[in-house]
Amino acid sequence: MRALLSVYDKSGIVEFASELHGLGWDLVSSGGTARVIAEAGIPVTDVADLTGFPAILGHRVVTLHPKIHGGILADPTDPEHRADMDTYGIEAIDLVVANLYPFSSDPSIELIDIGGPAMVRAAAKNHAHVGIVTDPSGYAAIIAELREDGSLSHATRTRLARDAFAHTAAYDAEVLAWFDGRLSGPGDAAGAPPELPEALTIELTREQVLRYGENPHQVGARYATAGERGW
Repeated sequence: MRALLSVYDKSGIVEFASELHGLGWDLVSSGGTARVIAEAGIPVTDVADLTGFPAILGHRVVTLHPKIHGGILADPTDPEHRADMDTYGIEAIDLVVANLYPFSSDPSIELIDIGGPAMVRAAAKNHAHVGIVTDPSGYAAIIAELREDGSLSHATRTRLARDAFAHTAAYDAEVLAWFDGRLSGPGDAAGAPPELPEALTIELTREQVLRYGENPHQVGARYATAGERGW
């Protein structure tokens, strides 16, 4: 089994990598994630050694390579996929561990992540065969399931895929809000208000389940803007 680890939030990643290694997993990583794993004495293969290409274009291109995305997107039950993998030396990746830079904390063009969302979305698309972990708080549960069952269940992979798409959707919403802010402008000296954005894309999280909705036969819940207080 092979796992690809590439995270901005490195909380618990060394411990998680150590647990995976102890369970017999091969680890692949890049950049700062590979460095902290290697410094902890855990065997890890650098993405550059796997692909044969170093990080290029000022680190804009690191994981965008067929040996990475082919390994994530491959359906091992499809003979055509297996033939392509054999022809091009692609090995399956069974678990992707990735989370994205908090763009809104320091927005700029160079912090618009391309490789990260591509890996997350690829793994989520192929959740029938690949697990995708975007939240460090879930590491313990993943290890517990792997230790007990040897693999992640379909239900777990489906839930993780849902969370992964929520993760990339929230990230894209932050980037969109940044662009809208740049386009709307501050207004003008004559007192004209700034132009409002064409659309609002927001992430809401369920904070409280209610006894019922507007009527007793309906369900209801309170939602809040992610990362903020208030309803």
